[in-house]
Amino acid sequence: MRTRATITLAAALLATLTACSSSSDDKADAPSRKPTPAAEQPSTTPTPADAVDLERVAETYTNLYFAGEGKGAYAFLSKRCRAKADPATYAATVEQAAKGYGPDHPATDVHATVSGDMGRVSYKVKGLPKFNQQRQPWTLEEGVWKYDAC
Repeated sequence: MRTRATITLAAALLATLTACSSSSDDKADAPSRKPTPAAEQPSTTPTPADAVDLERVAETYTNLYFAGEGKGAYAFLSKRCRAKADPATYAATVEQAAKGYGPDHPATDVHATVSGDMGRVSYKVKGLPKFNQQRQPWTLEEGVWKYDAC
């Protein structure tokens, strides 16, 4: 009796699996094997931002800051920092930094680490060691790195 039940169960399972698989008669539903033209291929998703991107952005921000480009530097602030900093006041601070220190203070020895949407940047400011940064916080907003040390 047990053997008959096992055979019946195996036959039922085999029938179920066979019913679920496609047969060779289903050619109308088979996917096309033709290559898709390049214009119709889906676009690739952008690669996640990496440490090299963040290093480049931090260098640009530092250059704008010491060049007195308040409006340009302000664009690099995160939403959280922009909410705390009035654009005119921030621009005046950046202009004062440029007047007080001059524009020739690029970031050097820039090193960044990235974890998800957060990044940390360490760098030296040429000729102004008091402005050297260690693990300065940055955040990724809409695919763009923004200064978040406010």
